[in-house]
Amino acid sequence: MKKSIAYTVLILLTGIGLVLTICHYQVEISTVDKTYWNIHEIPNNNVGLVLGTSHKLIGGKSNPYYTNRIQATINLFKAGKIDFILVSGDNSSRYYNEPIIFKRDLIKGGIPANKIFLDYAGFRTLDSIVRAKAIFGLDQLTVISQEFHNERAIYLAKKKGIDVIGFNARDIAGKSGQKVRLREYFARVKLFVDLALNTQPKFFGEKIDIK
Repeated sequence: MKKSIAYTVLILLTGIGLVLTICHYQVEISTVDKTYWNIHEIPNNNVGLVLGTSHKLIGGKSNPYYTNRIQATINLFKAGKIDFILVSGDNSSRYYNEPIIFKRDLIKGGIPANKIFLDYAGFRTLDSIVRAKAIFGLDQLTVISQEFHNERAIYLAKKKGIDVIGFNARDIAGKSGQKVRLREYFARVKLFVDLALNTQPKFFGEKIDIK
């Protein structure tokens, strides 16, 4: 009986591991040559979409994923590789507003306020990508986040008919970085589930022109 249970658990874990691995590498292989580290090599696009995240970690320390995305966005804009910035993030309550905080720090970094547009309903990567086309009319853009996140966003965008490249913000090493990359395996499985179910953003709304 114990051997049978152990065998069943082993089969189950093996199956889960196989699904995680297949989804992970499907995304990675499909986005080869679509993300860039070198600012001089990345092609120009009219709009850069920076994907939101909290600016603070639990405990109050600055979130390095946030600060690195801010810096990558500023670098890309100042290099003339994008003309406008669309900040997409979570604005689920009046006490939590990722887009406004992003805008504040982008302005501090020297980007004119009239070059920054905000998507307050970017609760998930799926919402951010789908709304970029449905609400802001974008069928071509540069997504700005860490490489693993960019890959998932680009894969999703391709399936939604959007031509997307990614500019990679600096990643995080150590245990905290490992935990995030582990979660990414599950996020990629969720990506395929969302595509299969044709999951839609939580909100749509009136269209906005970026110009």
